[in-house]
This record gives sequence, C-alpha cells and structure tokens, in this order.
Amino acid sequence: MSSVSQNVVYRGFLRLVDYLPLPTVRTQRRIALAVLLSQALIAVTGSIVRVTASGLGCPTWPKCFDDSLVPLASDEVPWWHQAIEFGNRQIAVWIVVTCSAAIVLAVTRARRRREVLVYAWIMPASTFFQGVLGGITVLTGLSWWVVGAHMLVSCAMVWIAATLYVKVAEDDDGEVRAEAPPATRRLVALSGAVMALVLAAGVTVTGAGPHAGDRTHPEAIDRLHASIPALSLIHGLLVATYFAVLFVVAAQVWRGDASANVRRRVKIVLAVAGAQSLIGIVQYFTNVPALLVVLHVAGACSVIAETAILYQVMGPRKVDSDVELTTAKAN
Repeated sequence: MSSVSQNVVYRGFLRLVDYLPLPTVRTQRRIALAVLLSQALIAVTGSIVRVTASGLGCPTWPKCFDDSLVPLASDEVPWWHQAIEFGNRQIAVWIVVTCSAAIVLAVTRARRRREVLVYAWIMPASTFFQGVLGGITVLTGLSWWVVGAHMLVSCAMVWIAATLYVKVAEDDDGEVRAEAPPATRRLVALSGAVMALVLAAGVTVTGAGPHAGDRTHPEAIDRLHASIPALSLIHGLLVATYFAVLFVVAAQVWRGDASANVRRRVKIVLAVAGAQSLIGIVQYFTNVPALLVVLHVAGACSVIAETAILYQVMGPRKVDSDVELTTAKAN
C-alpha cells in the first residue's frame, strides 16, 4: 500500500474514532491499567493450563478439534482439560483483544503524542502474534522451547504495557525531567536486562521440570533433558545478581537526589521481588506444587511491571508547572 493510500485510510480511521466521546487522561490510564492486567492474565492463565496438564485439551489450532471450533466429548481428552484450555483461548484472549482495542481507540481519539500511539498499537499487534505463537505451541505438541518463547513474549508485553501505563499519564507538551541520577536510572535498565536473563533461565527450569503441560501423552512431549538442580542454581545466581543491582539502586536513591515517587517505587520493587523470591525458594523445596507455579508466574509479572514503572518514573515527561509543584512538595 502506498503512503498516500495509508494516509487516506488513517484519516478515515480518525474520522470514525472522532464519533467516540473524548476520554479524559484518567479514563485513558484506567484502560491502560486494564491492558496491563490483561497481559499478565494471559501468562497466569497459561500457567494454569500447564499445571493442570490441559495444554492439549484442544489438540488442534485454531479449532479445538479438527472438525469442531468448540470442545467435544472425547474418550482421549477429559472434559475438564478441554474446558481449561478452551477457556484460556477464549476468555483471556478476548479480554486482551478488548482492552487492546480500547486503548488504541482512546489514545487515538485524544490525539496523544506519537510515542503513546506507538505503544498502544503494539498491544493488538502483539495479541495477534501471541495467538499465532500459541497455535504453534499446540501444533508442536508443547515443545518446551516453544512454550518458553510463548511465556517470554508475554513477559515482554507486560513490560511494554507497564510502560504505556506510565506514559499515558504524562503531559504530551512536557519535557523529560530527571527525578533520579542518570547513572541510577541506567542501573535500573541493567536490572531489567538481568531480569530478562532470570526469566530465560526460569524457562529452562520449567522446561526440565515436572509440569509438562499434558498427561495424556507425556512421552510425546519434547522436554529439556538437563539437571534441574544445575538449572536452578543458574537461575538463583541470576536472581541474586538482580537483587545486587537493585540494592545499589536503592542505596543511590536514598543517598542521592531522587523524588519521593522514585523512592516509593524502589520500595515497591524490593517488596515485590522479595515476595517473588520467597515463592521461588518454597517452590523448589516443596517439589514445585501447582499452586505455587501459578503464584510464581503472577509474581514474575508483578516484578516485571514494577521494574518497568520504576525505570519510567525516573525520567517522566513534565511541564514546568508540574516541576515547580513537585519541587515545592519536596521542600
């Protein structure tokens, strides 16, 4: 499609969107929060599918069975496995689709800056990509590395959705203001990179662990054949590295010139990451019970979101009046 045609299509889209009520910033932020929660929900419901061994409850994709879009009575696949897998496909996915569409319409109607529009449009695009990747997961018989990639993409989307949540609240006419030392913000970025390695290592532990995702034909599932203690050790060392960076961030924030909001956010990240680590430790020494797997995934999404928010609030976009008000409150 030529650039002229694209402009015509987009202008037509804008005319349609303009029939909608003009959303306030508060409304936009509430929708952005719903987007963030929906992205986390996909990961959490996916973990429920895994620990209940319902990964092949619908053995084909995009249909549940070759000749049916919905579950069918089957001697090979119990009905509860079908219900869990089909529910994950339908309920959670449609929540994500609805929220993704809502944020695009809201920020487009409000004519937000390009940065916000780009982050908003990533949401429906990623939902489509995740749907295709989910289909590949089923068609490859729950191969551990495809399942892992599916999880890691969800984690990336949680980070982006959390970023959107912060940016929607910023003033489009403002300028980026440092609310923490630049070196400290770079350390938070480093903690995010280490966290990505933590997640990748966690995926390998899961790939070798007891929850293959399906009990109907477990022998047919491609699993990672590696030492779980060794993989867990690597995972744990990376978690320790993440905490080491985070503690340096906390020390610099309390010693340096950082806003009250940044300090509050550092406390939240430390608390959430601490709780997540405790879940992981208990999980390891109790032979990975199903409930703790689900809680661990929810905790991972929380740590990702809070780390992303911390990074963004260190360099928010503000107008001069906002800066003066923040300074006055600090004094």
